[in-house]
Amino acid sequence: MNKPLAPTGLNLDEPLLWEMGNPGRTGFSMPPCDVEPHPLDDDIAGEGPDFPDLNEMGVVRHYTRLSQWNFGVDTGMYPLGSCTMKYNPKINEKCSQLAGLAGLHPMLPAGMTQGALRLMAELERFLAEITGMDAVSLQPAAGAQGELAGMLLIHSYLKSRNVTRNKIIIPDTAHGTNPASAALCGYRPVRIKSGDEGILTPDAVQAVMDEDTVGIMITNPNTLGLFEAHIKAIADIVHAGGGQVYCDGANMNAIMGMVHMGKSGVDVLHLNLHKTFSAPHGGGGPGAGPVCVARHLAPFLPVPRILEKDGVYHLSEDFPQSLGRLHSFFGNFGVMIKAYAYILSMGGENLKKASQLAVLNANYIKEKLKSVFHLPYDRPCMHECVFSDKFQREHKITTLDMAKRLMDFGFHPPTIYFPLVVDGAMMIEPTETESLEEIDRFVAACRIVAAEALESPDLLRGAPKRCKVERLDETLACRQPCLVG
Repeated sequence: MNKPLAPTGLNLDEPLLWEMGNPGRTGFSMPPCDVEPHPLDDDIAGEGPDFPDLNEMGVVRHYTRLSQWNFGVDTGMYPLGSCTMKYNPKINEKCSQLAGLAGLHPMLPAGMTQGALRLMAELERFLAEITGMDAVSLQPAAGAQGELAGMLLIHSYLKSRNVTRNKIIIPDTAHGTNPASAALCGYRPVRIKSGDEGILTPDAVQAVMDEDTVGIMITNPNTLGLFEAHIKAIADIVHAGGGQVYCDGANMNAIMGMVHMGKSGVDVLHLNLHKTFSAPHGGGGPGAGPVCVARHLAPFLPVPRILEKDGVYHLSEDFPQSLGRLHSFFGNFGVMIKAYAYILSMGGENLKKASQLAVLNANYIKEKLKSVFHLPYDRPCMHECVFSDKFQREHKITTLDMAKRLMDFGFHPPTIYFPLVVDGAMMIEPTETESLEEIDRFVAACRIVAAEALESPDLLRGAPKRCKVERLDETLACRQPCLVG
C-alpha cells in the first residue's frame, strides 16, 4: 500500500500587521494635492486611527499566508458525515453576485422585482417536483428554522381542527435539533429506539402512538446513513392515529430523483439548500431551509406568499390560516439564487445521478474500510457510512485519536461521536463530487491510521504533528474557553 502524500504547507509564524509596519511604508502613491490644507481643530479631529505603515506586497502576502492556515472544501476532501460538504460550482456563486440580483432592495415594489419573484416562484415549483410535495415556502432561514416551521405548520393544522396534543415521536437516529424544535412548540419528545437493522420498525411506532401524539419527526435517510424502508407503514400508523409525519430532509442529497416523499406518507419536509443545492455549508454563513408540504398543510404556510396571474408575480398575505412570518423579508435570497442555478444547470437526470454517485461513493468507502474499522450495521448505506473504534479501543486508541491523525495526511476529519446510537462513532460522507482517486487516497490514509493504532499507538496519541496547531487540551478548552481570539 502506497502511503498517500500529505502536504506540510508553509506553516510560517505570522506577526500582526502592526508588528510588520515601519514608518514611511505605503501601499499607494497619492497625487499632489492642489487644494490648500485646512486642518481641523484638535478638539474636533482628535487622534487619528492607528493604521500600520505597510506596502502592498506585505499586505497581500500577510492575508495569503493566513488563508493557507485554513482548510476548506476548495483545499481538499471534507468527509463530514451528516453535513454534505460537497464542492459547490463557482458559476452558482457568480450568479448570486449578478448586480441585478445582489443589488435588489427587499422593500422594492413587486413591479420592480419581477425577475426575483419569478426566480423564487420557479424555485418553489422545482423543489415541489423534486420532493413530490404539493407546496413550498422558501422563507425559513436555515435547517433548524425549517424544522421549527414544520412543527408550527402541524400545530396550526391541528389547532384549526380543535385538536390538542402534547407528544411527538422522535427516533434515536433523528438529527439532534429535532427535539429542540418540537419543544419550542410545547411538545414533549418521546424517544424510540431503532431496530436491529438500524432503522425504525412499525411495531415500535405503534407501541407509542396514542391520542396525545402529534406525530413523528423522522430523518430519512437517517443519521446512520440508512434508508428508513418502513416509512410508508410508519406513516400509515401515525395517520391512523390522527397524527402528522414530519421528515427531516437534510439528507436529501442521497435520494434526489429516487424517492417520492409525498407518496411515502410525509406531510411536511424541510430541505437544506446549503447542503443539497449548492451553497457553502458551515462556518455560520447564510443558509436556507425551505419547507415542502402536502396539500392539506398549504393554507398554513408562512406569508407573504408568491402568486402569479397572467405572467405577473406579486406577494400576498391574504392567507388567514397562515402561521405568519418567519423572516424579516422573504428568506435568504442569495442562497436561493445558487440553488436555482444549480437545479437549472443540472437538470432532472443529473440531480438523480448526483444522488446515485453519492450513494456509490459512500458504499465504496464502507466496503474498503470495514475490514479495519468496526461497522455496526453491515448493510448497504445511502450517502454516508458509520464506523466505530471498537477494533482500536483494546489498544487504548479512540475515534478522536484517529481523527486527529488523519489531519497529518492532509484530510479534514470525518464527523466523530455522532450519531449517539453508535459508541465511538466515525461518520463519513464523501458526497458525489469527490473523484475515485481522491477517495482512494482517503481510504489509504484511513487504513494506515488503523494499522498505526495497532503498531505505533503513540503516533496517534500525539497527533496531529504536521498542522499549524498540534493537539489541543480539549478538557482545558471546555473549562477555560478563550473567547477573544
